[in-house]
Amino acid sequence: MLPPRADPPRLDRTLGALADPTRRAILDRLAAGEARVTDLARPFDMSLNAVSKHIRVLEQARLVTRTRRGREHVLALERAPLDEAFGWIAARRGPARAAGDDAFDLLLEAERAGGRR
Repeated sequence: MLPPRADPPRLDRTLGALADPTRRAILDRLAAGEARVTDLARPFDMSLNAVSKHIRVLEQARLVTRTRRGREHVLALERAPLDEAFGWIAARRGPARAAGDDAFDLLLEAERAGGRR
């Protein structure tokens, strides 16, 4: 089986966005459901403008989508770029598999199946 192909610039944007702990925390929160930008910014010790810059990076990587509802901006997680990055990483893990990988793969597959929108 050939490894999954990923668009290099898209994969770079995804992995770059995931490299920052603030952006990962935003994605963690959005994994529980959509949220207003102001609610996402609340737990961080930084300005709303600084959080907005992180959100723009996530939008450019297509990890989140923004919807306007009146004056509010609501964000939602987009899992497709994560799936693509995971597929790329998984295909390069090599033939040697550690004990427990099969169980790990089953958990990931169950999460993928249940997490699709």
